[in-house]
Amino acid sequence: MRSKAPLTLMEQMVMLLVFALAAALCLQAFVKSDQISLKSQAKGNAALAAQNTAEYIRSSGGDLEHALGETADRQGGKYLENGDKAGGSLIISYNEDWKPVLEGGSYLLRVNEIPAEEKGLKRVLIQVADIAALDTTEQGALENMAEMSGLEILFELETAWLEVEGHE
Repeated sequence: MRSKAPLTLMEQMVMLLVFALAAALCLQAFVKSDQISLKSQAKGNAALAAQNTAEYIRSSGGDLEHALGETADRQGGKYLENGDKAGGSLIISYNEDWKPVLEGGSYLLRVNEIPAEEKGLKRVLIQVADIAALDTTEQGALENMAEMSGLEILFELETAWLEVEGHE
């Protein structure tokens, strides 16, 4: 009578291969779910940052320059004047923990004016983008861009307010 040891060994190797394959698939699913969770958390934080900025801008009242300048001071951002053009833009850089930073950063919040036809009405577009993949020279060039085209926008919000005389 022949020994069944080679057959048992073969069965165990097949089962080991099946378990290894299942473990690899589970590990891949866990990694993907972690990436989705981090992206979802970043979008939630981006929405919160944009909403906070919108509230600061609206509470500042006054003209656009005053509102953006005051918001930049209160939130640790930079107010960039557009030279001879009316208005300007506000930029706030955030690190990976969503704390405002002056240089570098993983996320960028940008506020740009939207022209309004009604007198006294001011409108802005607030965009938050993920810039972690960019190198420092590309991040520095973002300040000179009029819009954040080509970047992954995490959240976008439009807000408006009426200019109030003597609010400054």
